[in-house]
Amino acid sequence: MIPQSPQDKDFPWWLLVAVAIGGWMLWQVLTDDIYTQVLQTLGKGARVTIFVTLVGFTLASALGLLLAVMSLSRFLVLRQVARFYIEIVRGVPIIVLLLYVAFVLAPMLVAGWNGIRDVIGLDPIRPRDFSLMWRAIIALTIGYSAFIAEVFRAGLQSIEKGQIEAAEALGLGPWHRFRLIVFPQAFRRILPPLGNDFVAMVKDSSLVSVLGVTDVTQLGKVTAAGNFRYFETYNVVALIYLMMTICLSLALRRLEKHLRQKAG
Repeated sequence: MIPQSPQDKDFPWWLLVAVAIGGWMLWQVLTDDIYTQVLQTLGKGARVTIFVTLVGFTLASALGLLLAVMSLSRFLVLRQVARFYIEIVRGVPIIVLLLYVAFVLAPMLVAGWNGIRDVIGLDPIRPRDFSLMWRAIIALTIGYSAFIAEVFRAGLQSIEKGQIEAAEALGLGPWHRFRLIVFPQAFRRILPPLGNDFVAMVKDSSLVSVLGVTDVTQLGKVTAAGNFRYFETYNVVALIYLMMTICLSLALRRLEKHLRQKAG
């Protein structure tokens, strides 16, 4: 049975303080007309933020797992390609990556796609038809996949060789060993850092506002510039992000505890 860590036994005083602060801010929002108007406007951006985060993190996790498997491959070329990608992408700030994908990579992709369409006799598409939201999702996918790949790699390497040898003795092939033995155990170990990356992407999704994507941050800037109520507007922006990240953190802790009990 996996032992509980000391913090698992602590009473969540921090949560009480957070709930008290959040409750006070929510009461202000619900009882003040200005706050209510701001919340109604920013609610549209919250849907965009959630969509960008969920799609970006799903794609980044899939690509990260592929990179982790490649980095542990017995083939030198695959290992070197994966390491090159991870080290280069991790060295580029997310905001620089967003700008590069939006204004360099996306036009290159459109130009390449137009070349294919021209060969088969279809009309070309315009670069502006490639939505800024999907450019932002691609950038977040590329950026976070490098960090998630390292999380997956560490988890996969943490599985004892005896587990794999026992699976081989039972006649399981490489795919079945990975799916039934290695990955389920690795997933329980990587869930905390993987959850941290998820929460970080929720916050970093605010950077897509530099591209004009109408997320919470962008709508907050536009709203504050229009009503000059910077204090109220950015209070609501902070409240929305806090509600998303705290709820997500609590859900991840609950899932982590459930997996520990199941493993025990």
